[in-house]
Amino acid sequence: MATVSSGRHGGLLGGGGGPGSFGVLRRALRLLEAVDRRPEGVVLAELARELTMPVASVRLLAEELEAEGYLVHLDGVWALGGAFTLLGSQHREPMVRARLHHRLEELRDELGAAVYFSRYHDGELSVEAVSAAEHAPAVHEWADFRATAHASAIGKCLLAQLDHRARLDHLSRHPAARLTARTITRTDRLLHRLDRQPATVPVLDLQEYSMDTVCAAVPVVAGGTVGCLATSLPIAQAYRLREAAELLALRAAPLMLAMAV
Repeated sequence: MATVSSGRHGGLLGGGGGPGSFGVLRRALRLLEAVDRRPEGVVLAELARELTMPVASVRLLAEELEAEGYLVHLDGVWALGGAFTLLGSQHREPMVRARLHHRLEELRDELGAAVYFSRYHDGELSVEAVSAAEHAPAVHEWADFRATAHASAIGKCLLAQLDHRARLDHLSRHPAARLTARTITRTDRLLHRLDRQPATVPVLDLQEYSMDTVCAAVPVVAGGTVGCLATSLPIAQAYRLREAAELLALRAAPLMLAMAV
């Protein structure tokens, strides 16, 4: 599996917005807003002053956004890129979906493991996109994912983002059934675990859904979306899960940005 390079990511952590993937997303959106206020273009030093960030950090962030088409660098100034020409039009949804699938394919190959993007909406869990391959097999859905949120990393990550009443409502419609010897079936114990789940720490499924698989999931917060990014590994590769989960958390910010804008 690819190793994590902390140098570039660390450079994006300077300035306000907080640590981790969510902080990177906030700084990226602040940078886009600052550029949007200057249709004639803006130099890097001016952006750094307005955002109260080091010039080097702003440059790295701007280059990341340029690679995605959100910014362009012409004649020494930064301006909004072509990716914004489709926003708000009837083409936005296909564009976002195509960008999402491309991101998932890249992450699958980097992790050497299947990856998933899921959402919780209208009271149900939905796996919106899966990227798997022969060398990175997807989880065998032997029990409906929608009814087994209590046992999967995806489900627990989504439920952790809901309030107490919404969690109880979900569990009343989908009672926690025992899928393996490791499945948590007591509602009070499950709710206690969800309450104690830090937002910045990946949620793990250690053979709670299937004895053949381990999984990890991290939240994807974009607007009103209750979503998550997840990965799975065969039990024979369980030793890789912690590293895969850490890399998943690092890579969540670009996906959140793609979904947010």
